This record gives sequence, structure tokens and C-alpha cells, in this order.
Amino acid sequence: NSALTIHRRIHTGERPFQCPQCHKTFMANKSLKKHLKSHHAEKGAAFSCPDCGKTLVSNSALTIHRRIHTGERPFQCPQCHKT
Repeated sequence: NSALTIHRRIHTGERPFQCPQCHKTFMANKSLKKHLKSHHAEKGAAFSCPDCGKTLVSNSALTIHRRIHTGERPFQCPQCHKT
């Protein structure tokens, strides 16, 4: 699972994705893409959370954000067993 691969980077410290504009590094390519959209592009998030009103840059980001409200934790790390 790609989410698990990204989680494992917490333990290794690996941050293989770098912003070409500000050189900030990320554990996941999707985090870099979100960063580019929110920090180096025109503002205008179109996806709003119905629970708290926070706006996000994509529907997938909204889906992940909504887990804060639902408590859903779908993946478990085999190293530390954290979900």
C-alpha cells in the first residue's frame, strides 16, 4: 500500500520529493503536488469540508481530511502497529 510506504518514511526520515521552487522536501509526491497548488499557484481551493468548512485543493484531499471528523484510520504500520 502506498500509504504504508509513505508512513514508513516517518521512521526512515526519507523525503525524496523536492519542490523545484523553494526546495522544501516531502515524503510523498502527493504532498509535493498539494504544496505546489497551495503555495506556488493561484489560490482558489474548490473543495469545502461540510463538517468544519476548511477548503482543500482536491476531492482526494477532502476525503483524507474528513477522516479527522470520522476517526477512520484505514492503514496500520507493521513496524510500530500504529494506525
